[in-house]
Amino acid sequence: MKLVVNGKAVTVSDSPDTPLLWVIRDSVGLPGTKFGCGVAQCGACTVLVNGEATRSCMVPLGSVAGKHVTTIEGLAHGGTLSKIQQAWVDAQVPQCGYCQSGMIMATTALLAKHPKPTDAQIDESVTNICRCGTYDRIRVAIKKAAGAA
Repeated sequence: MKLVVNGKAVTVSDSPDTPLLWVIRDSVGLPGTKFGCGVAQCGACTVLVNGEATRSCMVPLGSVAGKHVTTIEGLAHGGTLSKIQQAWVDAQVPQCGYCQSGMIMATTALLAKHPKPTDAQIDESVTNICRCGTYDRIRVAIKKAAGAA
């Protein structure tokens, strides 16, 4: 099956019903996307599929054939972090860091749709769970990335 991951065409031999998360991690070799709950609730596995935030643990490979998938590894370019990744660093968001790749991917999708999001838009779009409770710093980072902080 063919898909595009972080701008590169890849062909994988996984079964069409294999969750995209495992294809990304095991077949494509990109470990930044994390397994959290396995039922699309926590958001640790969030990637972009054709620009949409998608919880990859419940998405079968067959449903993304030919589509563009972006993982956390695809955001930085030439060694330079994306503005969202840099905002995360500047706001010192991560504690354990486990959920952060999914949070950053959800934020990337949010800012693509709403470059200057309201608090309500942030609440509606970034529903990922952070075990460490860094939600205040996450909001600061989102607003910084949007140029509002």
